[in-house]
Amino acid sequence: MRPQLGSELSKLPGPILITGHTGFKGAWLTILLEHIGIPTIGYSLPPEKHSLYERANLEGRIPELFADIRDLSLVKDFMAKHKPSAIIHMAAQPLVLESYKSPRETFDTNVMGTVNILDAAFESDYVKAIIVVTTDKVYRNDNSGRAFIESDPLEGKDPYSASKVGAEAAVSAWQQIAKISDGPKVVSVRAGNVIGGGDWAENRLIPDLIRGFIAKKPVEIRNPDSTRPWQHVLDPLVGYLMTLETVLSGGELTALNFAPIGESLSVEEVVKFANLAWDKVVNLQDRQPYNQESIKLEALSLMLDSSKAQKEILWVPNWSQNEAILSTINWWKNYTADPLLAKMLCINEIESALGKKSSS
Repeated sequence: MRPQLGSELSKLPGPILITGHTGFKGAWLTILLEHIGIPTIGYSLPPEKHSLYERANLEGRIPELFADIRDLSLVKDFMAKHKPSAIIHMAAQPLVLESYKSPRETFDTNVMGTVNILDAAFESDYVKAIIVVTTDKVYRNDNSGRAFIESDPLEGKDPYSASKVGAEAAVSAWQQIAKISDGPKVVSVRAGNVIGGGDWAENRLIPDLIRGFIAKKPVEIRNPDSTRPWQHVLDPLVGYLMTLETVLSGGELTALNFAPIGESLSVEEVVKFANLAWDKVVNLQDRQPYNQESIKLEALSLMLDSSKAQKEILWVPNWSQNEAILSTINWWKNYTADPLLAKMLCINEIESALGKKSSS
């Protein structure tokens, strides 16, 4: 039986810095770390309207700064003030379609933002480890449907994935710097499509469906045959913390995949299951036509092999893909019934996940 989650983190003299803490995954991670009693600080752009951060009333709960990671001096000043012992770097421009509209900004944020975090951390004497969150889309993808492993070649098709490959290159460079300077441990983590309650981002399947369900309006579906490794947001987040604990306790890791077990589900399968879970509020026959043009913009198939994470850090996902979809739909149904429950709904799922972990 592995140690309880947080046992190594609780020994750290300083807090954990989450960059991008106002984003969807960042808000969930903030709630998770608070729940297990780990001091946390946050550096991020201001929260977007209707974000989980806003819905769960997270502002002011931890020391935080609303600022841009491209501002190196602000990054360094914030870190010098709070002296984090570890960093989980999630701040990014995370949307593929947005990256086509703003490629320079996407590269500047995702590559140089990562460089700024690494540079500031390595200038300190208090940061012990850095987890850099990239994406499953960093792999060279020929749409064969093969599950990628960590040693596969990296190559970005679109500006977003290419910028994340650039972030991976920065990670590799600072891993080499660490070897010769005895600097902090640096690990990249690559996760599949995360879903869960509270995600309201544009041009993401589940949030688009939720907006349609709530408004009882048809939803435009891009690429119904595309497959993705859909996973509950807590599965990779727990994996990131387990990765951090592993390297803090002396483990050697460079990159890890986190994805659900089994074949990736198609967009069409997710839509049908989500619609059923919401009691058929949206008539699928009334959906707008598929946007076949977007196939040129995004990969058709994606699947990750997480066997290394299962072996090296004993990580296993708690939710199947269908369970993750159902959990997400139920979160939103409960939230729409009582909007004051946002944070408690997250805590309920955290307690469920940690309960499963402790019995594994």
